[in-house]
Amino acid sequence: MSERLALETRSQQGMRLEQAARAAWLYYVGRRTQDEVAGQLNISRQAAQRLISLALTEKLIKFRFDHEIGPCMEAGDALSRRFNLSLCEVVPTMGSAKSTLGSIAIAGAQFLEKWLSQRAPIILGIGTGRTLRAIANELSPMTAPQHKVFSLCGSILPMGRAIALDPVLRIAERSGAQCFSLPSPVIAATIEERDVLQKQQPYATMRDLLPQARCMLVGIGAVAWQGSLHSDGCVSDLELTELLEGGAVGEITGWSYDSSGRLLDGPVNARVAGVWPLALQTNALRVGAAFGENKLGAIRAAMDGGMINGLITDEATAEALLAP
Repeated sequence: MSERLALETRSQQGMRLEQAARAAWLYYVGRRTQDEVAGQLNISRQAAQRLISLALTEKLIKFRFDHEIGPCMEAGDALSRRFNLSLCEVVPTMGSAKSTLGSIAIAGAQFLEKWLSQRAPIILGIGTGRTLRAIANELSPMTAPQHKVFSLCGSILPMGRAIALDPVLRIAERSGAQCFSLPSPVIAATIEERDVLQKQQPYATMRDLLPQARCMLVGIGAVAWQGSLHSDGCVSDLELTELLEGGAVGEITGWSYDSSGRLLDGPVNARVAGVWPLALQTNALRVGAAFGENKLGAIRAAMDGGMINGLITDEATAEALLAP
């Protein structure tokens, strides 16, 4: 009797799995709605839901994500786990550096728009660099006067030349947010000049805004010959040589750091007028936006040292960062 009952039970289970398979096929392959599945199998909608769930539980359905963004999402997840990131956005690598920059700019703009679309007032810190300028230009126009955006670094290059399309100004223009810029050189000519600049009201305002910031978005530069600091004239040939001999691999808002992500001691960092070291003492989300083979060391060091806890990059850069 017990053997007969067991056979009947197995038969009922088999029939239920068969019905679950039919329901799942109709829903996932046949693209029927749950109501249509219920109607075709002559069961209630609730029963159709249970059968589809059973098919998933019994692994009758296997999914394949067939889109180019799939590997990007996998790389972003792997980077987040390896470097303990709170956020990692990886975009497909395009055919050229210019096209890839455009792809990263769109992702960065969408990231900013999520913050700026919030109703409650927020404060965002913004760095500088080519990638940040591209992101600012991709930002959709909106009206968000309740928010504040402020510069994490000076907005003037040597000899008084302004940084082209200063990102914080462009973001404020596109969003309507209140803008606080730092009208000083990225790197002052002397320590005495930096001390004078840091006694001015604009610097005090940046310093006061910093602990209130929810998020900071910065570019990451490589310390190298014709890197941004060097090509913009912020450091001379001799100063660049001193930075390289001191172990510098990258810079964020003008502050140079080594392969462990530690800010360097030395005459160049001693003249930087920005507030980045204070930003590292906050709980804000610090997101770096960068890509390219020449920046791999700078990006990896920034993540290793905890200078950033978020990253927006492309697939080729992500794969290189994940390589043994």
